Amino acid sequence: MKCPNCNSKDIGKIGSHQFYCWGCFIELTVNGEKMSVFQVEEDGTLSSLDDLFSGEEYVQEFPHIHASS
Repeated sequence: MKCPNCNSKDIGKIGSHQFYCWGCFIELTVNGEKMSVFQVEEDGTLSSLDDLFSGEEYVQEFPHIHASS
């Protein structure tokens, strides 16, 4: 699995459907075939980065990730 932002393979699982990239410090949430990307702010809040990535990129980059598993 590679980060859709920086292409790092240093991805950690932080929840049942949540992942964290140690390369660029973003959080990824997978729900079915939909992935949401968030920037972690200094105060710990999340800011959506979904407007920077299209759905087609997610399906091509992460075809094996499904929230039902």
